[in-house]
This record gives sequence, C-alpha cells and structure tokens, in this order.
Amino acid sequence: MFRACVLAFLVLPSAMASIRPYALECEARRNPVGIDVERPRLSWKLVSEESDQRQSAYEVHVASSVALLGAGRADIWQSGRVASVENAWIPYGGAGLNSLTRYWWKVRVWDGGGRPSEWSEPAEWTTALVNPAGWRAAWIAHPDHSLRSGPLPMFRKDVTIDRPVRQALALIAGVGFHELHINGAKAGDHVLAPAWTNYRATVMYETFDVTTMVKPGTNAIGVMLGNGFYNVAGGRYTKYTGSFGHPRLSMQLNVQFEDGTSLNVFTDGTWKTAHGPVIFSCIFGGEDYDARLEQPGWDRAGFDDSSWLRVTSVQPPGGEMRAQASPPIRVQQTFQAVKVTEPKPGVRVYDLGQNFSGWPAITASGPAGASVRMIPGELLDARGMVSQGSSGGPVSFTYTLKGQGRESWAPRFTYYGFRYVQIESAATIHNVEGQFVHLDAPRTGSFKCSNERFNRIHALIDAAARSNLQHVLTDCPHREKLGWLEVSYLMGPSLLYNWDLRTFFPKIAGDMREAQLTSGLVPDIAPEYTTFRGGFRDSPEWWSASVFIPWYSWKWYGDRGPVESSYKSMQAYVAYLATRARDGLLWHGLGDWYDIGPRPPGASQLTPLGLTATATWYMDLVVLGRAAALLGDEEGARRFAAQAAQVRESFQKAFFKPAQNNYATGSQTSLAMPLVAGLAPEQSRAALVERLADDIAARGNHTSAGDVGYTYVISALLEAGRSDAVFRMANEETAPSYAAQLAAGATSLTEAWDAGARSSQNHLMLGHVEQWFYAGLAGIRPDPAAPGWRHLVIQPEPVGDIRWVKASVETPRGPVTVDWRVEDKKFILNVSIPPGVSATVRLPSGAAHETGSGRRQFSSTIPSI
Repeated sequence: MFRACVLAFLVLPSAMASIRPYALECEARRNPVGIDVERPRLSWKLVSEESDQRQSAYEVHVASSVALLGAGRADIWQSGRVASVENAWIPYGGAGLNSLTRYWWKVRVWDGGGRPSEWSEPAEWTTALVNPAGWRAAWIAHPDHSLRSGPLPMFRKDVTIDRPVRQALALIAGVGFHELHINGAKAGDHVLAPAWTNYRATVMYETFDVTTMVKPGTNAIGVMLGNGFYNVAGGRYTKYTGSFGHPRLSMQLNVQFEDGTSLNVFTDGTWKTAHGPVIFSCIFGGEDYDARLEQPGWDRAGFDDSSWLRVTSVQPPGGEMRAQASPPIRVQQTFQAVKVTEPKPGVRVYDLGQNFSGWPAITASGPAGASVRMIPGELLDARGMVSQGSSGGPVSFTYTLKGQGRESWAPRFTYYGFRYVQIESAATIHNVEGQFVHLDAPRTGSFKCSNERFNRIHALIDAAARSNLQHVLTDCPHREKLGWLEVSYLMGPSLLYNWDLRTFFPKIAGDMREAQLTSGLVPDIAPEYTTFRGGFRDSPEWWSASVFIPWYSWKWYGDRGPVESSYKSMQAYVAYLATRARDGLLWHGLGDWYDIGPRPPGASQLTPLGLTATATWYMDLVVLGRAAALLGDEEGARRFAAQAAQVRESFQKAFFKPAQNNYATGSQTSLAMPLVAGLAPEQSRAALVERLADDIAARGNHTSAGDVGYTYVISALLEAGRSDAVFRMANEETAPSYAAQLAAGATSLTEAWDAGARSSQNHLMLGHVEQWFYAGLAGIRPDPAAPGWRHLVIQPEPVGDIRWVKASVETPRGPVTVDWRVEDKKFILNVSIPPGVSATVRLPSGAAHETGSGRRQFSSTIPSI
C-alpha cells in the first residue's frame, strides 16, 4: 500500500498539465465591484513552461463564499468539463445572480494532451443592481436651482449601524461629478466621476465597497457635487454653454449584517445640504476654492448641520441607470517644476517639463483671505508669461487661504492641458506640482528601439494619448475636450497596441448609439454636448467610428458584444449615407482635415472630398457585411456586399486613372486610401505604392496627408513592405515632421505638423506612426482572420539605422514579446508567444516559419540596411 501511494505521488505531477490559468477577469475587469449584467462573461490567461501548449477544455466553479470554493463546493455554478479552446468571454451559466452580492470563482483547464491543470487562485466579482429598475433612491438637489458655475453643493446624512457588518456597498450617481465621503474619508481614488454621457439617455453610477469604512454606531455620509459636462454655465472660457440642469444626486448605501439582515439608506427628503467652499467650477474655465468657507467635520458623525437646508426632490436626468464598466479616471503621475522664473514682480512661472492633462497642486501659507491665482498654459509669450493662445482662455484656478499654516489644495471638478503654471500671489508658495489625470486603462504595450528619435516620438504620442484618454476620447484636453470620433478609429490600432480598451471602446460605441439621430446620422462628436453645423456635424470620415469601433472590439479582443449591440445602429448609419449620395458618391464632410496645402490647415485641400468620403463609405459597407456574417445575417451580408460593389464601381469610375495608375489629384491620401480600402485594382497596386513613395521622397521625405489620410499612408506603405519610406518620413528632421515638433520643444503631439503657437500643443490626431512602430519595426501584427489574437504574424522590418527593437503587447491571450538585433549583418530574433496562440514568423531573408507558443529564437541573413 505504501509503495502504491509513493508511486501515485511520483506519477501525479506528470499527469498534471504544465499549463496554468491566471489573471482571472469578469467582464474584462479584475475582481470588479459593480457588475450589472445578468450573464457576466469570464476570461483568463494561460502560462506554461512547455512550448506548443494550448487549452483543450475548461471547467469553471462559482461559489457564494471563498471557503465553499476552496472546499470544492461550488454552490452557485459548476460548468463541468467543457471542450473548448476559448479562454475569453465565457458566459456565466448558472442561476440568476442576486444584486449587491459577492461571488467567488476559479477555473482549471486541460492542455492539448488532455491533462488537467491545477485550479487557479480564486477571483471574485460583486454585482451592482442586476435590474436597473431596482434603483430606488430619489434624486435630490440644493434648493438653489440657478444654473451657475458656483458655489457647488454638499450633502450629508447620518446613519446608525447597530450590529456587525458583513458587507457595505455604496452606489452613487452625482451629476455632473461626485465625490463620496464616509466618516471623513473619501471613498476610492477616482476623480472626475462618473463617466460622462448623454445624461438624458444614460446615467452612470459607481459602486464602492465601503465595508472597511463603516463602523458601529453613528456613521456619516458626505457628498460633494461638481458641474462637469452636466452644467456648462460659463463665466470664463468655454467651448460652449449648455445645461442638462443644476447638479443633482442619487445614491444608496446597502449594508448587509452578519446575522443575515440588511439596511438600505437612500437619498430622500431627510438629507441636508449646504453650499461648499468650491465657489466656481467650470469644466472649461477652471475652479476657485475659498478655504474660509470650509466646514470642518461636515462629513463626520456628530457634525452640527442645524444651519444646513433640507434638500429638494428633483426630476431624474432622464437616462437609464447603469453601473459604470469603463475604467475610472485617476491621478496617474506627478510632475515637479524643472524651472521657475519670475517674469515680473509677484509673478512666478513654473515649468513642469511636460504637457499633460490635469491640474496644478499647491502648498501655500499666508493670512486668511490671501489668494493664490494659478494660470495654466502650454506656451510662454515673449515676456515669459503664460500664454493660452493655443489652448483657450481665460482659464484659471484660485485658492483663497484660511490662514492656518501650510495649506495644500488641488482642483476637484475640472481639468486642463498645460505645461506651465503662472502663480500670482502675495502668499508664501512652498510647493507647486502638476498632477497628470487620465483614464486608468491598463497599459498593454511597450516599445523601444536603437533610434532615440523614434523613442522620443513614441513618448510624444504617448503623452497626447494619455492626456486625451478621459471618459471620452477627446481631441485635446483644454480647448474643446469633446469626443471627436475620427480619432477613435483612425488612431484605433495605435491605441490598441498600448492600452487595454476592452471596456472603453464599448463605452464609445454606446455614446455613438445614443447620439445617433432618427435619420441615421451619427454626429461628429459623441456625446453631442453641443451642435455644430455642416461638416463639423456631418462628415463620413468622422462618424464611421460607429462601424469601426464595434468591429475593433471583435477583431482585436474577440468580443462580439459591441457588434451585437451596435448592429442596428450600423445599418441605420449606412442607410443614411445612401440618402446623401449623388451618382453613387458622397461629396460632403471635412475630408482630409489639416492636410498640408497652400492655405492654412483646415478642411481638405489636396484630396477631393468625394474620394475620402466615398472610400470611407465603401469600407463601412465591407465591415458591415462582415458583421452581418458574424451575426448570422446572411441576407444582410449579401446586401451589403452588393452595395459595396456598387460603390466601388462608382468610385473607380470617378477617381481612378488607369493609364497613369493614379487616383484623383495624385495626393498621398488619394493614393493611400484606395490601397488600404481594397479599392485599387490588383494589377495597379505596386505602381500606386511606388507613386506614393515617390511623392513622399519628392517632398523631402514629408507627408502631405492630414488627420484622415495619414493613417492610410502609414498602412499602405506597411502593407506593401515599404517600411523604408515610413522610416525616412518618420526620421525626417525638417518640418512638417515629428522631429520638427520635438525641435520646437513639444512634449506631447501637436495639432498641426508645424507645431504653430496658435495650434493645440496636445492633440492626438496625427499619431498614426505608432502603429508602424509595433507592426512594422517590431513586426507584431494580429491576424485579421483570427480575431482575438488566436494567430498572429511576426514580421519585423529592420530599416535605416535601426539596430535593435524591443517590444511587447499584452494580448487577450497573454503577452507577446519581440526582441531583435542586428549583429555582423546577421538578424537575430527572439519571440515569446502565449499558450493557445500560433504565429507565422517572417524573416528579412524571406524565410517563413510556423510556430506555436513558447520562446523561440530565429536568425537569418539580412538585406543591406
């Protein structure tokens, strides 16, 4: 018996798979609090020390406690062994979930040889309100209903807890922005919350686990509200003025006790309110705070609120209540001043060394009533004073001291894009810093190479991307702060390499569905907080994001949910396009915005509007046909394919010049868009690529393309294997170029190629070379035929003076890494591929290899560099 047990112990490890699940997620989030879907989807990644490993089956257990889960008693759901290679978006298959409940789960998998893995470490998710109708809290407000930029209201309520607490959850929706306090401490570290929406269609609420914040006895709930995009009343600089109403609050606290009973506290008429120390706040114009108006202890139990007013009940904003699934915004980084100047007495200018989105944070001392005025900006004028000519003004932040030693302050309910902050104050300034505020989307990409200029360009684009990743993907973090839609999909691949946007892209898709008009038109911005005219509202190159963003979620992440949710909207959109067509062509919109022509940048100058609009229409129809096929709509797939063929015929007739192998004006955009869209005849593609490369060379290795066309220029050259042309263009020192922006002192991507002082110095729209860094130099390319990175192509393209590249992408399947170098004219490539993923590796010599998961090294001869 002893011998049999020893043998069993020795044999057991070899019977277990070396593959192991890790990074368990529910709805693409780690241990999330606030899941409001009835059938949440579960995902995990795989790791193995063995090569060529894959998952052949999985089993999921879900339990009501971590103890039951550990004991193997999955009382909520046991999937049983499911034969499947999928490890993402696995729907929960148990009984209906309860609201405000925590669930624990684990998973094990079987490898390709049928060996089971060990069980994963436990993970959890906590539900919000699974049924939106369960929102029972009233909407309340301060009795002062004037639509002003300040003062802002505060709210409070005391709650008695008389028995041991098992769990306490706070669900809060304060519009425009809210900040929740429990017993004197802020709940969470989110800022500028909740997510910005069309509040008449959707209102997001946040769910906080406040179990450790409540205590026996009397507890205090305190809430501060901000205007945000809900109430843009102006008073200083603003892109527009408009209001959904004055700020208002709805929240509930759910406390579950150890004895099985529970307590619910809702906003109602018993809450108290008062004006707070934020006396002015505008999402565009800045914020003022008077510390003399603070009421110490207002968010603690026992505070005397007898002078506070009873709240008034108000109408809801109108939108459906939904738990926020997209990432929160947080303070992500802090910058200290690298230089301080005094351009005139009493005025100091702090150079924070980086253009970023956020706010200044100060520490000052002085007498009560002394004020510190902060003026942020991207540039300095000839006198060394802060200029807001590129970013919109007047914008300022003012802190009035209470006179109690060193006082520290930062704004709460607004933000701005800036590098410099001008301080005007007679108070003593002890410290000034900048706090970088942006969406907390997990970073998924890294890139570095031997060309330091490219590394600096990568950082330039990264700063602009982070600055504009807010609750919408903005064009700039100061002047407009609006969700201009062309950036989201034209910059899509560049963004997807660098950040996990699995929950953010569906949020953008939802914003577009809610902005869509009954005609089918999707406005150029979403949410549509203000209404523009002409091409600024109706431009096909902009609102084609309503087709591409859901499709990106499928192709990049393997998530078909956004395609399913947006399919009707996508159809309505292309139907609207057909109503705008003349002779099978579209002739409206902005075209290749900010291309480089003889006039100052604006609407397209070098490329016909009809070419960019119609080529975009064609791509919309192609993608929509594929979406129809994915969803099983065979008739729709045939219909959209036929429509695409008709548009292609009209496009070729209007713009293609076969004798010259040219399109329209022969501009770079005119050549590149047909190549990438699949409109160019096969026999003409090589000549068109050559014409494109020649035009770039003839312009001194400069592009002439703008916001729309540049991504197609990059993609056309990349697809044709002409990284040499991209290299020369990206490495060019003279304007227009990235290097010229760097030479001008830019620390984030600028709006115009020339980085002019009247243009935004923090703009995302021209960062498409980022895609080439990853897909071209590093050679990491997802296979479009295998959504969700089931298969990829690794095809590095060493060019110019590049001697090494190191890059990684955290895919939904796990990390893909590429590390290559050139030594003595020999190309050496190291790759790492996660389990369940295969790759085609193409070397500079032309050799190709098929490989599975694991670490591999390849080498080859290399053409002259």
